[in-house]
Amino acid sequence: MTKFIIVYFGGDRPASEKEGQIHMAKYMQWLGSLGERAVSPANPLKNTHTLTANAKPQVASESGMSGYTIVETETLEEAVALAQGCPFLELGGTLEVSELIRMPGMN
Repeated sequence: MTKFIIVYFGGDRPASEKEGQIHMAKYMQWLGSLGERAVSPANPLKNTHTLTANAKPQVASESGMSGYTIVETETLEEAVALAQGCPFLELGGTLEVSELIRMPGMN
């Protein structure tokens, strides 16, 4: 099996607390549907800092990346199909799916 990372970008906040609860329930249901394929489910991000070689770390004002999920599937197509069911897309967010590559000599 190969590991793939699903990275979450953008997305709007739910308009109300009730809408947020409904969305969270859908999201948790989607995560549950992944079963054992979800190697590292729901990993939200905050306080992102952008680093460059010539400057101090800067707080990213618009990094866009808001979290990630790692899944394990046989193919990229299967990972993409899993991502297409993510309710984050309903909030206007986008997802990127990439294969994780093991570096030589690393576990």
